[in-house]
Amino acid sequence: MATEYGQGYGQGYAHRSEPPHRLPAALRAPVEGRSLREFAYVLLGLPIAIVLFTWTVTMVALGAGLLVTFLGIPVLAAALAGCRGFGVLERARARGLLGLEVADPEPLRPRAPGPAAWTVALLKSGASWRHALYALVQFPWAVFSFSVALAFWTSGWTLLTYPLWFWVFPAYAGEGGLQLYGDAHHSVYLDNPFEITVTALIGLVFTLVTPWLVRALTTVDGLLVRGLLGPSPLSARVVELESDRGAVVDTAAADLRRIERDLHDGAQARLVGLAMDLGLAKEKLREDPDTAARMVEEAHGEVKTALQELRDLARGIHPAVLTDRGLDAALSAVASRCPVPVRVEVDLPARPAPAIEGIAYFTVSELLQNVGKHSRARSAAVDVWRSADRLMLQVTDDGVGGADVSQGSGLAGLTARLDAVDGVLLVDSPVGGPTRVIAELPWRG
Repeated sequence: MATEYGQGYGQGYAHRSEPPHRLPAALRAPVEGRSLREFAYVLLGLPIAIVLFTWTVTMVALGAGLLVTFLGIPVLAAALAGCRGFGVLERARARGLLGLEVADPEPLRPRAPGPAAWTVALLKSGASWRHALYALVQFPWAVFSFSVALAFWTSGWTLLTYPLWFWVFPAYAGEGGLQLYGDAHHSVYLDNPFEITVTALIGLVFTLVTPWLVRALTTVDGLLVRGLLGPSPLSARVVELESDRGAVVDTAAADLRRIERDLHDGAQARLVGLAMDLGLAKEKLREDPDTAARMVEEAHGEVKTALQELRDLARGIHPAVLTDRGLDAALSAVASRCPVPVRVEVDLPARPAPAIEGIAYFTVSELLQNVGKHSRARSAAVDVWRSADRLMLQVTDDGVGGADVSQGSGLAGLTARLDAVDGVLLVDSPVGGPTRVIAELPWRG
């Protein structure tokens, strides 16, 4: 599909090539920017956790103790508001140092203006209590991760650089080197070349392991931030459904404008011209019957053309064959109009819901239009089947390939239309072909 399928497809699947590193990832990890940022995240986590934990425990305990005087309610609301403020800081810290994008939680929706309504909204907000839970859970984890990361990091670099500073002990401490063991009768110092070398090698192991250990610790931090400081699954689903509803409304409005434009520019214009021609023929019927007959014959041709345009328009809205005989017959009719030979195979145990059936029909119809216009293919195939609770559509062709949904083509619009009903569009189209497009729709019987 050379135009829509061919424009910049490589940009969607082929990442920009970067010059290869001379050192493997395990050796360069200790000095990489990502490792340093993750270590900084762990170091900053402890002081922030102390402040957040202290605030939360103090304010919640104070608010709970004051509930008998009714002063506890605003104190608890202030505690939760502070936790939400710290949540903004924590999401920003995770975004800046870990590259973790976490959406803001659902906003407060007080039913009326004023402090009382805000207090009630804070206390009823699940996101506010999740922020408070984060303060309690993150504190012991921050103590653990800070201790482990700092111990490994400092030990690794200290031992690795021991050959550079071991001379400090005999020069200023009066000892042979770093003391490994000592009691009242015996002491062991790392002071000969072999022991110094082994110490540096042990430090190298610690130094190489530490970035991956810190990365594992920050992975847990990321789960805490995403799970407790981000939107709940239910609110995220609500946002997704609101977005899908907007896409459905926009698509329906665009379809109505298209139908209105097609009627105005096509059949309506022909019918207006037909009425004028019949009026002239009526006036000439007595004066010049031959001319009137010729005009009536031309009008008859215009009627046939208008009827064909109306049939094509009705087919574009919802074809009668789809309603009467289902997807198999409707897709076979679409395939017969495609300039590329198309094999159609539909294997469904029953007919899906009319809405899903219509979306499946128009999805395959648009994909076959792309095949006919842009693919330069010699053959194509359409397969439709049911897999568990999903309706699967697959359109393949042996054309030039290069499809790219991200280029704002018709495939992007098709993706948005499928998203509106929890559908998925997958495109596999390397440059040079072949192209395979798979669409998944929810099965609703």
